[in-house]
Amino acid sequence: MWFLVMLWASCLLMGTHAQSSASFRRANAGSGRCQYTFTVDSPTEASCPSAVSSPEIEALKSRLGLLEALVARLIGGEAMSKSTQGSGSQSGLQDSYKQVMGENAQLQREKQRLDRQVQNLQQRMEELRQEAESLRSRPCMQQPPPRVPQTDNSFRPESGPALSHLVSRPGNTQGDKSSLRDPAWHYENPGYQELTAVVTEVSAPNLEGPADISGCGDLVWVQEPEVHRKADGIAGKYGVWMQDPEAKEPYAPEMVWRIDAVGSEVRQLFGYENMDQLSQGFPTKVLLLPESMESTGATMYRGSLYYQRRLSRTLLRYDLLSESIAARRDLPHAGFHGQFPYSWGGYTDIDLTIDENGLWAIYSTNKAKGAIMISQLDPDNLEVKGTWETKIRKSSVANAFMICGKMYTVASYTSPNTTINYMYDTATSQGKTISVPFKNRYRYNSMVDYNPAQRKLYAWDNFYMVSYNVRLGKQE
Repeated sequence: MWFLVMLWASCLLMGTHAQSSASFRRANAGSGRCQYTFTVDSPTEASCPSAVSSPEIEALKSRLGLLEALVARLIGGEAMSKSTQGSGSQSGLQDSYKQVMGENAQLQREKQRLDRQVQNLQQRMEELRQEAESLRSRPCMQQPPPRVPQTDNSFRPESGPALSHLVSRPGNTQGDKSSLRDPAWHYENPGYQELTAVVTEVSAPNLEGPADISGCGDLVWVQEPEVHRKADGIAGKYGVWMQDPEAKEPYAPEMVWRIDAVGSEVRQLFGYENMDQLSQGFPTKVLLLPESMESTGATMYRGSLYYQRRLSRTLLRYDLLSESIAARRDLPHAGFHGQFPYSWGGYTDIDLTIDENGLWAIYSTNKAKGAIMISQLDPDNLEVKGTWETKIRKSSVANAFMICGKMYTVASYTSPNTTINYMYDTATSQGKTISVPFKNRYRYNSMVDYNPAQRKLYAWDNFYMVSYNVRLGKQE
């Protein structure tokens, strides 16, 4: 740039003297000013004239003025260029800042939208959970309950439209049987079928007095629960209580046994002389089990406590007389510690129960894909004597128990008015849906077991130990 200025200035000063040379020098003159010096060689002359004619001086001044104007213009343009560059940089930063802020605002809006979606999904999950709980207690079929056969002269239901569908009619036996078959259930299809059930109001006969203890037919009626005791502390939220139907010395059949099942080390077995002592809460015997118990699947039979060892599929027989483990055996392939529990949870993978035919285990395996398995066990050495696979998923029911070689399942553990919704007969290897009303008075039933000597169901319902009288129909 400065080279062009000097060249142009030289041309101005030299005019047509192409061979003349010129120089330009800039120096600081002080007081904030810059001094410019131009040196121009004249044409070759003998000597430098002492005086310059006035026209030449005027021409030189004119040319110097033009040069100063050009320099000022150039300097001003450079400063303006720098200012423009600075202004452009600042403008670029502002544009970048605005872009970043815009992207941040967009991200905030996207985050708020995702938060709303998560909240909606959580709300939908809660609705689906409640709907699933409701479906578990909905009946699979809308049909009249099974007829209650007349078992003795003391029970004669009054005639009327409310009871007419419960009384069998002569000459209509085949029709009664077919009416108990759910048209939605494919009996000829051996494939896996899922059951759901919830409560419907079903008219039932007024069965007063003692339950029928003769015969071993199907379960047709369960009485209102009778409360015997409420557990004292939080450890009694759920548990198991029972009486031995075939008790041995030194304990009588009236002896009541109880285990609070809340906690990681469940080992205390409390004994009460009878129901009155249980109600009063004064145990006469406290035993400490040598190995910790899992969940509420224990049962009492022939002087021994049968239970599942914690964190394993090992079954133990604890002899009450010697107060020691008398037998142990793994239940083949059985799930444990939350693999295949009942719908209420509680690590109820293996449920030991008894009936008129002996000792049973209700459980599931990976091979069965969660369907309920039933195994009959030798009460002495816990060896499996026989196994049956049902077509109802274990996690879809709240509890199960055995009566006369038949397994029954309870639809819901929280609904106050639910049903016993499924029965599987090990004698025929056939299952079917049923609808026998059952009440969870305290809405958290964690254990249901059968006592064949008393013909009662024992249950643990949200701190309360209750029992139910039952009635069985005559075998056909």
